Amino acid sequence: MKHTIKNIMASSVALIALTASSGWAGVTEEISTLQKRWAEINYQMEGDAQSEAFASLATEADAVVSKYPDNAAPLIWRGIIKSTYAGAKGGLGALSLVKSSKADLEAALAIDPQALDGSAYTSLGTLYCHVPGWPIGFGDDKKAEKMLLKALAINPDGIDSNYFYADYLIGKKRYQDARAYLLKAKKAAPRINRPLADAGRQKEISQALAVIEQKLGS
Repeated sequence: MKHTIKNIMASSVALIALTASSGWAGVTEEISTLQKRWAEINYQMEGDAQSEAFASLATEADAVVSKYPDNAAPLIWRGIIKSTYAGAKGGLGALSLVKSSKADLEAALAIDPQALDGSAYTSLGTLYCHVPGWPIGFGDDKKAEKMLLKALAINPDGIDSNYFYADYLIGKKRYQDARAYLLKAKKAAPRINRPLADAGRQKEISQALAVIEQKLGS
């Protein structure tokens, strides 16, 4: 369970370009803080320290969601934080976290599907892709692809929208298609103020490409 859910957002579920919703000037800075701390925890920490840091960050995200209840961005980032925390935590507690993450992302979509360049679709699709299916969890490959394609329709050149759809395609052994999306993700424009997240994602892209080349060469 831990290894499976770890792949959900390794990294990610950031994952994601910062876009402030109009009329909510204050939320931009607070979301940026969550994004920066998420990247630090996800890419620079391990073990119990990482799990504890994610738990603390989830509490910080709760405060931002409460402060901006009608804004989709805090809900998206709380969902991302919870899903990544699930990977660090593992066990039965991980399943409750991904279910809570799913609820946050669905709530964000109800407010604004376009928020953060469609990141709720990317993150929700990744959850459907990696969480076990019924009766253990809610995983569903058809829903996963539907969500991930919606994310690509909104953000066709994004590093995360392309990377996570490629991740889905690798799971389906569609290696040629996956490589095309990974190469597109690799060429994505750097995200302002997110160098650590971009570096981590680019490393994951290179690792995925190496796996594909090995599969295609065998």
